[in-house]
Amino acid sequence: MRTATREPGVNDRQDRKCSDPVILNQWHPVAAVSEIPPAVIEETLLLGEPIAYTRDSDSNLMAWRVDEAAAGAPVVDSDRRLPIRTDFGYLWTSIGTPPAQLFSLPEVDEPGRIVHNAITVGINVSAPRAVENFLDVAHLAFVHPGSLGEQPHTEIRDYEVSTVDGDIWASDIQIYQPRMAAGSTSAALAEYIYRVPHPHCAVLYKRAETASGRMDIYAGFVHALSEERIRLHLFDCVVEGSATAGEVRRFVQTIVGQDKSILENQNPKRLPLDPRAETPVRADKSSIAYRRYLTEIGLDYGVIRALE
Repeated sequence: MRTATREPGVNDRQDRKCSDPVILNQWHPVAAVSEIPPAVIEETLLLGEPIAYTRDSDSNLMAWRVDEAAAGAPVVDSDRRLPIRTDFGYLWTSIGTPPAQLFSLPEVDEPGRIVHNAITVGINVSAPRAVENFLDVAHLAFVHPGSLGEQPHTEIRDYEVSTVDGDIWASDIQIYQPRMAAGSTSAALAEYIYRVPHPHCAVLYKRAETASGRMDIYAGFVHALSEERIRLHLFDCVVEGSATAGEVRRFVQTIVGQDKSILENQNPKRLPLDPRAETPVRADKSSIAYRRYLTEIGLDYGVIRALE
């Protein structure tokens, strides 16, 4: 079994290791299962903690803490083994005591859907900043012109935000989009529903053009390498129709590429939770609800809880 190239920064010990139980005791998405090669040990960070994972010759997956005192390349260490899950086609693990279950996406099991990891991209920003950007409807016309928005169609009508069983839901969001999906051929008024089921994950439900009543699902699953560096996994679960899997993947990759530079230029990189820190507008209702949620659960890692 060989060792793959380490993640950038895996030897960078200036990153603060997480001591925040709110996020330590969560499941975290480390990699798309389909992209984990057999018999290769992959090294990465999780919340500033060195970990490794692999798929053995029998396709069994495993993750473990790396012994920082050990010399040389890491080897499989069953004594330092971490819990794992494979929901939605990703390897999830935790360095704390995670809940018995992860949130559900029942649509993943429906027939007639394209389900895959569209892209995994490294971004120098905190996990909460990335989730907030995912929820930000106001930026679509400015950052994604010609696809998810277009000037002068910048107005976002008032929409509903609620909390159901601990999840944030933002619904009845309508956005003019020149190209609302990979297979779109004309502009349309898109219908959005956002859901936040996890501090580092956000889900978008978007009305599918090809099937009445069904919705495409796009999700951002964030792997926090450290407090201000992440790997963002973009998950697609879209209704089969006018676009191929490759076209769907390229469409999402273009959107993520446009967002990456915006996120990396955010200052500060951690997300301020104090409502006085950044001036909100009406379209920011989902972002405001997300910040309030992080405040209420007591999250400390990757955020600025009070004005500094």
